[in-house]
Amino acid sequence: MGTRVLFVTGRLAEPSLRRVAGEVAEAADIEPLVAVLPISVAALMTTRWASRRLEVPEGVERVILPGHCRGDLAEIAALSKGAKVEVGPEDLRDLPRWFGQADRGLEGYGAYTIEILAEVNHAPRRTLDDIVREAEHYCDEGADRIDLGCDPDGPWTGVGDAVRALVERGRRVSIDSFDAVEVADATRAGADLVLSVNASNRERAVDWGVEVVAIPDRPGTLEGLDDTVNWLEKRGVRFRLDPILEPIGFGFARSLGRYIETRRRYPDASILMGIGNLTELTDVDSAGVNTLLVGFCQELNIQSVLTTEVISWARSSVREVDLARRLTHFAVENRTPPKHVEPRLVMLRDPRVARFGDDELRATAARVKDPNWRIFAEDGRIIAFNHTHYLVDDDPFRLFERMGVDDASHAFYLGYELSKARTALTLGKNYRQDVALEWGFLTRAETSRHERAGGLKSDGGEA
Repeated sequence: MGTRVLFVTGRLAEPSLRRVAGEVAEAADIEPLVAVLPISVAALMTTRWASRRLEVPEGVERVILPGHCRGDLAEIAALSKGAKVEVGPEDLRDLPRWFGQADRGLEGYGAYTIEILAEVNHAPRRTLDDIVREAEHYCDEGADRIDLGCDPDGPWTGVGDAVRALVERGRRVSIDSFDAVEVADATRAGADLVLSVNASNRERAVDWGVEVVAIPDRPGTLEGLDDTVNWLEKRGVRFRLDPILEPIGFGFARSLGRYIETRRRYPDASILMGIGNLTELTDVDSAGVNTLLVGFCQELNIQSVLTTEVISWARSSVREVDLARRLTHFAVENRTPPKHVEPRLVMLRDPRVARFGDDELRATAARVKDPNWRIFAEDGRIIAFNHTHYLVDDDPFRLFERMGVDDASHAFYLGYELSKARTALTLGKNYRQDVALEWGFLTRAETSRHERAGGLKSDGGEA
């Protein structure tokens, strides 16, 4: 037999765990053992509580606790006779993946080559404190450079103070302006990139002494870009190119073609893409748009993107681009689809929706001996049961009325859980009682009702 692995669980999950562990055993080369502790819901146990009740058989090399088990693993390790102690997946149906049966190698995941410029929009209208606060937020989310977006009625007299405040905090800064006075003040204060130059202002670039972004002279074309490149090269001015991404309906497809043509003309040049013209101007959540555009950039070796977080549906764009650049880099470098690699970008719907089935739920309900409600959501229905009831309905209001709950705090708790269950059914997500719905990197962990109430009773039952 293979490695002896002890799975720790509670009474209700025992049949499901035995079945799944048995399915995993041969492929993972393990001998599964199951320790059933005297508690209904395994997720409610703590390491301290479990350590007083668990016995580890001889020869066990791994002890796997329920995914929601909290506490110091050393309390279990003291009983384990040298076995490795781990907390398993939150959902036991994820055990096959957890044992590596469904995973491809993800060695090296997390590397990236794309720089993120995050724009502080309408910076001249903001206070210095607001600019610094927003810039720090963007850097925390993954931005490499802060772009100060200026207004067309410049010059902005406070630009030097804003740049210095950011540089003093160790931030790299770019200035987005065509006003020569504004740009000069910004570069003297420490900005090291200027967006943008063309035939109208490129003569100033020599005086600024920093890298610039070269753009075409006429929007929607590449006219003048070659001339500006030649002018900058002759004078030793560093540059990156931006053919300008256009919104849908205003030449979006053609603008992608211009990036391809620019890369053909300049195979070794640095290129920037401003992606806000799509994320900010399209009625759709930004994560998918950002990922596709970053994938385009990765394949075309576009080394920097400029993003914004102005409109509501794009308010997490910096973090999305940070994850997307890692995902697409991995996909391109390994020539593998960017699938089942970065779950934090899957937010609206879950990658896989698990299902117990009516037979297993009824069998579980038959083992319940207490009045506490267990809630499940699948096949368009909400299922709730305890020791006397097994209720099924697609309407949470009707279901709650049938539960006959009078206590206000218990009613609030059940209403909250039923609302989560309905949301999960609506969007195609997994619902697990007392656990936050998964929203990718936007997920906010929940403290369960039992944790708020102080955990477990001394006899191992639910609090």
